[in-house]
This record gives sequence, C-alpha cells and structure tokens, in this order.
Amino acid sequence: MSSIQHPVLVIGGSGVVGAQAAAAIRRLHPNLPVTIAGRDLAKAQAVAGKLGVEALAADLSKPDLGLPETARFSAVIVFVKDDWSTALRFAQRHGIPHLSVSSGAFEIGIEAARFIHAPQAAPVVLASQWLAGATLFPTLEYAKAFRSIDRIHVGVLLDEQDMGGKAASADYERITQSGSAALAVKDGRFAWISGEEAKAHYRSVDGTALPAAAYGPLDILSLATATDARNIRFDLAFDVSASRRRGEPFSTEGVITIEGMLHSGEPVTRTYEVVHPRGQAPLTALGVALATERALGLAGGEALKPGLYFPDSVIDPAYYVARMREFGTVFTEANANG
Repeated sequence: MSSIQHPVLVIGGSGVVGAQAAAAIRRLHPNLPVTIAGRDLAKAQAVAGKLGVEALAADLSKPDLGLPETARFSAVIVFVKDDWSTALRFAQRHGIPHLSVSSGAFEIGIEAARFIHAPQAAPVVLASQWLAGATLFPTLEYAKAFRSIDRIHVGVLLDEQDMGGKAASADYERITQSGSAALAVKDGRFAWISGEEAKAHYRSVDGTALPAAAYGPLDILSLATATDARNIRFDLAFDVSASRRRGEPFSTEGVITIEGMLHSGEPVTRTYEVVHPRGQAPLTALGVALATERALGLAGGEALKPGLYFPDSVIDPAYYVARMREFGTVFTEANANG
C-alpha cells in the first residue's frame, strides 16, 4: 500500500500512451494518487473520470505549468516534448522526481544541462529508451548468459496503424528527421551513421523481410555501458506487423540478436523475439509505470535520491521482464546457434 499523499502528475496523460500509463500506475499501485494534466482540460477530465483520479489544466509554455501555487505532487511524468524544460524546472523546484519519455539520444543534453546546474534538486530519470525499455530490459536479461558480447542487434517494428496520438507522431517525426544520423557502436567506438549505411532490412517474426533504417534511441547508450559489446545497432521498421498480415489487429515486435561467448566458453549467436499483441502503447505505459514506482521507492529499493538516471541503472531487468509477461508480452527464443 502506498503512503504517498501527493499525486503523480501525468502531463499528456489524456493521450493514447499517457492514459494507459496512468492506468498501469493505478493497476500496480491502486492507492497511489494520480493527476491527469494537459492543455485541454475537458479531455483530461474525460480520461481522469474513467480512472477515478483528478484532472488539471497544465501548459508547458507557462511558468510553473500554469498550475495553482498550492498544487503539490510526488513526481512529474511528461509524455510530450517539453521544449521549454518547464516541467523539469518545476520538479527541481519542488524536489520531486521528473521522468521524460520523448527525447532522442541527440537531445538529452538539454535535460543533462538542467541537472548539472542543480544536481541536488531532484531525481531526473531519462526514460526515452524504445517504448520506455521494452527491448532494452529483455536484452539486458538475455545478455546475462554471456561472458563477452561481440554484437547486439535490435530490430523493432512499429505498425503503421500503431503510431498512437499526436504527441507520439510528433516525437517520431522529430527524432527521425531532425537528427542527421543515428547513434551506434562500431568496433568498440560510438559512431553516427547515416545515408546508405543507415539502410537496413528487418525480418519480422513471421519471416517477412521489410525495409528499415538505423535508429538511435537511448538504448544504445544503456547497452554500451552495461554490456561493453563491441558492436551495437538498433533498426526500426515502420510497416505492417505480422499479426496484421494474418488479418488480426496490429501488434508490436522486437527481434534481439546477441553474438558472443557464453560463460561456458561456447561461441553462440542467439535470437529472441518480443511481441505484444496490442501494440506499443501497453509496453510504453508499463515502462513508465515501472520507472515511476522505482523513483518513488514503491518497488526495488528506497526512493531515488537527487541524481541523473536511466531506468536500467535502477531497475532489475528480471523484474522488468516478469512485469512485461504479466502485462501480456510474449517472449520466444527464435534460435540458438553455436
């Protein structure tokens, strides 16, 4: 049971993913108060009413988010791109955790700069990994079987019908078009790849080959730090998922390949599939909920102290993967060679 009195403020909580994240938080911690916030108060109230929580009007372009001076919260989650860093400044002034999910690897300098200038103000959690960790944490869990890793390749498919709301679409366009190149690791060195080198093919879980392109989410930084893999690449396909080709609703897919040496000394290449039959939103929502409960000390340890965090630095991959299973994710080891 949660003893936290002030609500978690979910900015953008009336959107497709934000609403599901608020619902996931309530599912994990029914007694944790939540407030849905957005520029459209009526829309926020509609979502809040279904969840039995409060709603407020909030505007990232206004000082203090345009909220009442008396408003108090336990954490701030932001589901839209905060071009003003207003939400982060708000969290720092109030000494509460801030969690963001919309930044590309080339954008996190803005949040890092805010933290550097006020390192003792609040916990700042950078949770913009793919679907808030949906392929990162399984990769880290699978990597435990390896003594050393030469290559990690993660391919993901976002169904054309599964973009989500306007905020998600804006994030996708900004990150894929504004960044001149995608971050990767090549022969032990960080590299930005573009042009022909960025082109790729994604093999769907039903074997269909689809065009893809290199993508540089925060997963690259997390995987490089955690595994010391000499080569890491992340490719994204925006196409038709295998389930929709079968005439079913869209799903979301991730295919993880790890090449290296097991603890036994055996060289192997292993491929794993991660699929959620209801698309990307449930996985993103769960990732945000797990990062939130960890920041508040509701699971996995005490509440986070002021600092700059990736979710994978404070959440156990085995716990994360177990929660993914509970929330409907299907895991398959596609093959094991060696």
